[in-house]
Amino acid sequence: MTPELSWLPSWLSFGLMALPVAFALGWLASRLDWRQLRLEDRRNPRAYFRGLNFLLNEQQDQAIDAFIEAVQNDPDTSELHFALGNLFRRRGDYERAVRVHQHLLSRGDLSETEHQRAQHALALDYLKAGLLDHAENALLKLEGTPFQTQARLARLANHERARDWAQAAAIARSLDNARDLGAGGTSAGTQLAGSFAPRLAHYLCEQAAERLASRNVEGAQELLLRAIDTAPQAPRPRIDLARLQMQRGQASDNETVRREAASQACETLSAALDASPAAAPLIAAPLVKAAQACGQEASVQARLRALYEQAPSLDLLEALIALHAPVPDAAPGDASKPENLRGWYLRHLRHEPSLAAASKWLAGEKLEHEEERPLVQRALDRAAQPLLRYRCAACGFEAKQHFWQCPGCQSWDSYPARRVEEL
Repeated sequence: MTPELSWLPSWLSFGLMALPVAFALGWLASRLDWRQLRLEDRRNPRAYFRGLNFLLNEQQDQAIDAFIEAVQNDPDTSELHFALGNLFRRRGDYERAVRVHQHLLSRGDLSETEHQRAQHALALDYLKAGLLDHAENALLKLEGTPFQTQARLARLANHERARDWAQAAAIARSLDNARDLGAGGTSAGTQLAGSFAPRLAHYLCEQAAERLASRNVEGAQELLLRAIDTAPQAPRPRIDLARLQMQRGQASDNETVRREAASQACETLSAALDASPAAAPLIAAPLVKAAQACGQEASVQARLRALYEQAPSLDLLEALIALHAPVPDAAPGDASKPENLRGWYLRHLRHEPSLAAASKWLAGEKLEHEEERPLVQRALDRAAQPLLRYRCAACGFEAKQHFWQCPGCQSWDSYPARRVEEL
């Protein structure tokens, strides 16, 4: 017998009838939500991989558009923000890169690691944009993080660029201490290798040059002596000190004082040869001047000849000729004559195929067609000029003079003491 429902209230009857409808609507809504989620999941990876494909094809503008689409579809994904910010920086759009990384830093859901990463990325944005004050503040916030060493190296480069040698020295010492203690030796992929002592010596030499420019000779000498103590093997402090000693002697009218100053310079440069024989081509010319000023030509000549026999170079060759060094195996009575002194060039050519040496030897020889000498000599000199330059081992920048810091890549001690022809 079917029970009657007429006794139930009307609202309850309606509710029982609506249950199946509500269930059906809920099921339909869930199906639509899952479909929407699957659609978004398909769309996000598609935009992401499309951006990667553009990157591989070096199409940065299209890659940025694809990553913007991916970020809009999934604004909570930090990796997409990092990728987008780095792309803006690489393209030179530093303002937008800063905005992206500042947005990441303002988020409260970032982990500590991602927050530090965003802080480092923001510092790089400021560095690339040339906003050094903002970069300094951003880099200081990375102290005590895995990015500490990278941040200190970036700050070091900033202070070098600004020629703030005292601040640069403080940071270099902190890097040296961290390396010695084993802390910060590896941070965010940066491995410190070697000591910063040679660079600290360069900073002291730069400060000495500034004091010398302001006529503080005593202060400059004190800094150069500190530089020698800091990096005993570095040639620059002794070369700069010898130059200062020669200048002090030349400023005096007393011949005895001048000879004593030249003798001091000679002693300083001889110590430089002992500490750094590889720098002999740079030391030879000032050593010859000092030796000629104090009458020590014979001892210096013997020293330079021994170095030349071990490692021939154009600068040592010129120094020996300037000292009127007799050519080995030359006739005893004619050893100091110009034609025999030019025999050094022939002797050099037997060991080194040098166009510069050949040009200088030919300048004193008689040609069959002597009237054509100027044309031949000019052609040889022009061809030899590029070979007499110095070349940076880090970036290949060439210069007529030797630099302790490359003007191109800012690397220290990247210029060999030898010229391009001898490399």
